[in-house]
Amino acid sequence: MSVFTGKTLLITGGTGSFGNAVLNRFLQTDIGEIRIFSRDEKKQDDMRHEFQAKMPEAADKISFYIGDVRDLASVKNAIHGVDYIFHAAALKQVPSCEFFPIEAVKTNVFGTENVLTAAIEEGVESVICLSTDKAAYPVNAMGTSKAMMEKVIVAKSRTSQKTKICCTRYGNVMCSRGSVIPLWIEQIRNSNPITLTEPAMTRFIMSLEEAVDLVLFAFEHGEAGDILVQKAPACTIQTQAEAICQLFNGKKEDIKVIGIRHGEKMYETLLTNEECAHAIDLGRFYRVPCDKRGLNYDKFFTEGNRERVKLNEFNSNNTRLLSVEETKAKLAALTYIQEELAKDKLQ
Repeated sequence: MSVFTGKTLLITGGTGSFGNAVLNRFLQTDIGEIRIFSRDEKKQDDMRHEFQAKMPEAADKISFYIGDVRDLASVKNAIHGVDYIFHAAALKQVPSCEFFPIEAVKTNVFGTENVLTAAIEEGVESVICLSTDKAAYPVNAMGTSKAMMEKVIVAKSRTSQKTKICCTRYGNVMCSRGSVIPLWIEQIRNSNPITLTEPAMTRFIMSLEEAVDLVLFAFEHGEAGDILVQKAPACTIQTQAEAICQLFNGKKEDIKVIGIRHGEKMYETLLTNEECAHAIDLGRFYRVPCDKRGLNYDKFFTEGNRERVKLNEFNSNNTRLLSVEETKAKLAALTYIQEELAKDKLQ
């Protein structure tokens, strides 16, 4: 963490699951200040009290800023003196974005434009933006708004001289706020049916720690305009539900199929065929570099680029699918699951 020594980090949407994970990782380091920027004062107050209780020796490194990425003035107010930004603020629930698509555009597209504009004006060193697999071949409003967000990021990176702007793209983060696993645990505890949308649906899965790792990898190794992707495993929704049942003494026969929700896909894509044409394999990650060509395409009537990387689309159907036992082991390693299991033992 030496690169963060004495530095100031701003996290937009910082009261969410990702912001909490970053605080848990960074507060015990020699970072100077972490600014939490969000619009929910109640969540900020809860977060303030939580970290004062569990990390009293480091909690004074956290500063809270009320604001909204939709409002450029409030973003600028929080960015003065900031060295680095992790941009996590977003509307990310697929069904709600289907019903309110313009709200998704305001936060995910215009909000990102505001954060990057303010960062460039202030001379912030580096901005890492968080995107989603739903931005690749988008079929829903959330994914479409995130795809446009990525286009804004790449376009801004072309004209930014001092501020490095990169993007990370990842799949479902297990046990994050609003995800299905906490719902299933609650349904098991209340002896209710365990509802899932479609058993054969596949999703990439990763932990919050892995999400932070991906952002840090982009911070350390990404170049301006890059999209960084982790080679995540996947599993079916049925597999994930059965793993939760085994961990929390649920009954497999209580699983109830309720059908696909508004805007959902059967599988997700982290790397499109088009991106595979120039993606770079970095071992645990793929790097999709920015297309540096200008708007003058005349020269390509006489000369073109015939080289193409021999990669195929990377999606949740053709990656490694985890078994129930493998999924259960991955879940059991999560702090959230361990804490929930401990609650059950106390009852």
